[in-house]
Amino acid sequence: MHVFQTNGTPDRTAPIPAPRAPSRDAAEAALVEHYPALVRLAHLILPPPLGRHRRVLAAHALVQRSLARGGRTRGGDAADSAHDWLRARVVRGALRPPLTVSAGMALPRALGLRVFPRAGGTDELALDRALAAAEPATRAALALTALDGLPPASATALLRAAGVTDPERALSGAERLSATCGPGTAALLRGPEFDPCTVHLRPTDLLGRRRRIRFAALAGSLALLAGFAVAAFGGSPASAPRSVVSAAPGEVVPVRVPGGRWADTSRVDFTAWPARGDRAADPKLLRRAVAAWTERSPRAAGSEPPALLYAGDVDGAKVVLLYTGRGLVRYTEAGAGRGRPSLVEARADDSDVTTAAAVVLTRTGGRARYLLAPWIAEAGVRDLRHPRTDLRPLDITPDGVTGPVEDAGPRTGPGGCDGVTALQLRSSTRIVEDHAFLLVDLGGLSPVHLTWTPLPAPGEPARRPREATGPLGLAAWSHSACSLPLLRDAGVRAVNRWEFAAQTLPERAGRGLWVCSRADTWEGRGQVDVTLEVPGRTVPVTTVRSTAACGRFGQDVLAGTFWTAPRGARYLLAAGSRRVVGIDADGALTAGARGQVLAVRGDTTAPFRLTGRLPDGSSLPGWTAPVLEGGG
Repeated sequence: MHVFQTNGTPDRTAPIPAPRAPSRDAAEAALVEHYPALVRLAHLILPPPLGRHRRVLAAHALVQRSLARGGRTRGGDAADSAHDWLRARVVRGALRPPLTVSAGMALPRALGLRVFPRAGGTDELALDRALAAAEPATRAALALTALDGLPPASATALLRAAGVTDPERALSGAERLSATCGPGTAALLRGPEFDPCTVHLRPTDLLGRRRRIRFAALAGSLALLAGFAVAAFGGSPASAPRSVVSAAPGEVVPVRVPGGRWADTSRVDFTAWPARGDRAADPKLLRRAVAAWTERSPRAAGSEPPALLYAGDVDGAKVVLLYTGRGLVRYTEAGAGRGRPSLVEARADDSDVTTAAAVVLTRTGGRARYLLAPWIAEAGVRDLRHPRTDLRPLDITPDGVTGPVEDAGPRTGPGGCDGVTALQLRSSTRIVEDHAFLLVDLGGLSPVHLTWTPLPAPGEPARRPREATGPLGLAAWSHSACSLPLLRDAGVRAVNRWEFAAQTLPERAGRGLWVCSRADTWEGRGQVDVTLEVPGRTVPVTTVRSTAACGRFGQDVLAGTFWTAPRGARYLLAAGSRRVVGIDADGALTAGARGQVLAVRGDTTAPFRLTGRLPDGSSLPGWTAPVLEGGG
């Protein structure tokens, strides 16, 4: 139902009146016609903690129950009115608190099977993660506007009718979420990765199911024998001993995550890691590890119990790995006579499928062993300096511990930096399809995720960072690999290599590629290194610390440097990112150019300033100094 202006055209800004209950026949017809869209709507709004399996079933149950106690038995109704009524009921039902949804709704049953939508790529996984972090009302607002195409006023009215106290805030949150995830958010939501009507089927934990059946049979037999004993000898049977030892008063006991949670959650990070290792059932070792953490860390007092990720023997040492919700704790007891136990803590909050994919268990003799996430299906090692060499497979134990991997480097040879080692991992298709990524050890507990943003094509929107495991990405990182060891022990979580401009060099000397490599730390600070890559060498331009530049919140960049041509002439070269429409230089020399690049001959070495012009008329200061603090 639309509201029309006086000229007869629909007013897309006016709210849609609350639809009245249609006839039963009209409601049933609308349900059949719009069933896939309604289920997709419910699936997007329902709380992610339900898990992928239960959320699919809950979405279907919600839509199928939308006719209950509703609809008149006779009467004619417009099809869009019946659809509006059903949509309002589905939104209202999906916005119920998680406990009401899970306990008050009879879900369809799929014994022995798990159902879930197909896995997508990195963009779909990032959007799914953003949706999981959003409030239910925000997800509902995004679904109504992006999926159903409702105007803001109509979505506001529907959300308010569904019980949302501040629908305007929900719409603002949906707009921010959509802007953060990019212009293709609506297309992603309409894709098969968010379609609960096209699902994959997988068995549940077959081994665990067999163990539970055997345990149930044994328990039944013991109960039967106990009954006979009571009948024969009288009295009450003694209480059976508990299989779990109770903790002492005040003792912190690590929690354990079920083994299959990683495949049935939208939060694929350290919270989905199960407890592994041959000492995971060693209570004395775990008590010593937790005691060392609580004594060392002031944040441990009064906090939630940590999760046990691993406890086992690695390279002659006992290693315990804990996750506190904010960070990782690695407790190590070396072999006899090899020193006191050690405790290492590191930030790990806001991790994801890549930054929570591996943790360093030990470093000995220039080599490291990693514990891989349960969702890692394949692992290998490659040399970033030699992108055309084959990936070397990496041995992995059933508990996820890798064979020894040599230090990230750099390995030096006659020509300087000769090699930098990186891990190449591939996620299981149970969570995402065709997703391989690169990690490099820079001294922390978690290796650093490497991504790559290539030059944007002319006339196309800016590109997002992507995994660098393809031939072009590996070739790009071969030029920047030797700069990675300079970031060692700096708390870096990810580095993105952004190629923001290309320039034809004077005197037909080839092409220059302007690159901004941004290193993000776990604490939020960022550092960027700007370079100019010319044939045969890389020219350092500047390093900028504690800046948002070259990232999502700093997409406009301008930099310049002097360059000497092969014949000896000296030039000032400058380039800006895609929104720069003009460049001006003043100081040691004065010059100007339209577009993204500037090249002017000048033999001076005196300081100069750069200013870029943006489409809205504002100016952008350029980077020229060797080192700038605070963003230049």
